[in-house]
Amino acid sequence: DMAGSDLFTGSLDLLILKSLTWGERHGYAVGQWIRQSTSEALSIKEGALYPALHRLERKGFVAEAWGVTDSNRAAKFYSLTAEGRQQLRLELSRWNTYARVMHAALTASRA
Repeated sequence: DMAGSDLFTGSLDLLILKSLTWGERHGYAVGQWIRQSTSEALSIKEGALYPALHRLERKGFVAEAWGVTDSNRAAKFYSLTAEGRQQLRLELSRWNTYARVMHAALTASRA
């Protein structure tokens, strides 16, 4: 199970930050974006999603405010802070380097 691993946590945080780059979203919409953007390959359970949102808020990367959804229900909406945008840029750079290095190693043709 990846859910407890540091790699999963870092990946989930990065996906959440990315999901907020186009504006604020409520929690369900964040999860929906992750599902849709990964062609349903990643479906984040609420038990992982909301703790991650709160963790990002405690770090100052995400702000929350009450709002009303399209279906006229009260919900917390999450948005990126300036620090969150900076963190997203940093993590994207780190992730791209990591992915490139891992891909090179895992596709090496010989020892």
